[in-house]
Amino acid sequence: MISNFLKVLPVIGLSLFLLAGTQTGCRHVKDPSIRVDQYKHTIRVACVGDSITWGDKLENHDYNCYPAVLGRVLGSKFETRNFGVNGATLLKHGDGPYWKTGAFQEAQDYNPDVVIIMLGTNDSKPQNWQYRLEFMSDLKALINKFKYLPSEPKIWLCTPCPVYGNGQWGITPKVVEDQIIPIIQQTAEDCDVPLIDIFSAMNHHAQWFPDLVHPNAEGAEFMARTIATALTGI
Repeated sequence: MISNFLKVLPVIGLSLFLLAGTQTGCRHVKDPSIRVDQYKHTIRVACVGDSITWGDKLENHDYNCYPAVLGRVLGSKFETRNFGVNGATLLKHGDGPYWKTGAFQEAQDYNPDVVIIMLGTNDSKPQNWQYRLEFMSDLKALINKFKYLPSEPKIWLCTPCPVYGNGQWGITPKVVEDQIIPIIQQTAEDCDVPLIDIFSAMNHHAQWFPDLVHPNAEGAEFMARTIATALTGI
């Protein structure tokens, strides 16, 4: 009996480890949470992304976009800034590369302590996804751009939000779910960075997406709180 129990122990340990990662929304990295007491200064958080990060379609955008809500949720020890760009793609060969935006340079100049990357929705458009084989390498390159900043920030990857209906503006729901998200998951594992599964957290909540792509204020708040939990473990 003791012999059989010892054989089961590694399986139990692995299960507990995986469960702990799932509860914070992060995978692959052991205890990725921010420890506030390790910072003597205000913790700078850069939110990198597309129109979903920017808060397109939101009323009172500056107040309701997820980076602004995230700042309020995290509290005075943190400062969050919105570096989202409408229409941005992760792909360098996409029709709106984040790489060529002013926000990309501004995010680096901000010298953040934390970087949250949520890109990929616009990459699902047919004219962009023809370069699908470059998606992982471009994502790894973006991670490294921030990783080697003087501030040596902690980086989190986010999966895109779910896309409802048949998609809008050429955005393709099945490409997001079945192709882009698995690549992001694999990249997080390869690069040893935590992953926040926004897609699963917001799936089956079409009421938060009036235009089928962009979250409303309620959805943006939920997204911000999901990210805050992943960052702090609370």
